[in-house]
Amino acid sequence: MWPLDPSRKEVLRFAISCRVLTLVLQVLTRFLGSSTPIVYWFPAHLLQDQEPLLRSLETMPWTPLAGDSPPGQKVSRNSIMGLLYNWKTCSLVTRCILGYFLTYWLLGLLLHCNFLPWT
Repeated sequence: MWPLDPSRKEVLRFAISCRVLTLVLQVLTRFLGSSTPIVYWFPAHLLQDQEPLLRSLETMPWTPLAGDSPPGQKVSRNSIMGLLYNWKTCSLVTRCILGYFLTYWLLGLLLHCNFLPWT
């Protein structure tokens, strides 16, 4: 069953250990990402504290007419979409958080659809 060459055994052992490590890391990150709300609470806390656009949306009730919005800004019922529409007026912290989550989403979409390991 095992080849007599010791280098082939080492390569096989290395390949198996890499695969097991990859599976363990994927399972752990999926469990931690789906069961730990702290990962999402902290960026939400930073957005609520650091972003003036979100503070203005909290004090002003939602209006369905987009014509009532300030010039140069779009008003959206979804606050995240509102931040994305007004990307240039967002603070640096908001841009970093949104950039991280958008990059994670896009890379996960592309890699998962191509059957590459992504958690």
